[in-house]
Amino acid sequence: MAAASLPPIPPAAAPPDAGELRAALGRFATGVTIVTCRGTDGLPVGLTCNSFNALSLDPPLVLWSLRSASSNAPAFAAAGHFAVNVLAEDQIELSRRFASSTADKFAAGVWHEGAGGAPMLVGATAVFECATVSRQETGDHLLFVGRVLRLTDAPLPPLVFHGGRYHMLGEIL
Repeated sequence: MAAASLPPIPPAAAPPDAGELRAALGRFATGVTIVTCRGTDGLPVGLTCNSFNALSLDPPLVLWSLRSASSNAPAFAAAGHFAVNVLAEDQIELSRRFASSTADKFAAGVWHEGAGGAPMLVGATAVFECATVSRQETGDHLLFVGRVLRLTDAPLPPLVFHGGRYHMLGEIL
């Protein structure tokens, strides 16, 4: 049986602009996380992030990225550890809080200290405690790779982000 012949994809007239790229990337549904670390001043630092992904099972590695211009970039660049807190469906407001410029983000939620002092969220559907393995400047972002030292996992439905909006996972097929 011969492979079906597909017509060639016509070349794009020009590379996509930032708005087009953002819209197309928004078609990819992601989970929602709060990534945390301990700043050089000893204070907790955290932000909402949906660029989290698995990288390797052996060794256990995860990755995430942060806009280089973020005010949080220096803290994460200096941190030896970080935690990725995967949010549950009932944590939408916490996600919004950590995506904002609110001064004391950690005043909401119940937190305890994980590896290297990185704050871990009670009630998250999963938490990955990581040692920073590498940081790399790529485009307008910093890419962080972490080795998973410990994790917690709870059978809670995750918060989902798609098309610029929060979604509930809904019916599982």
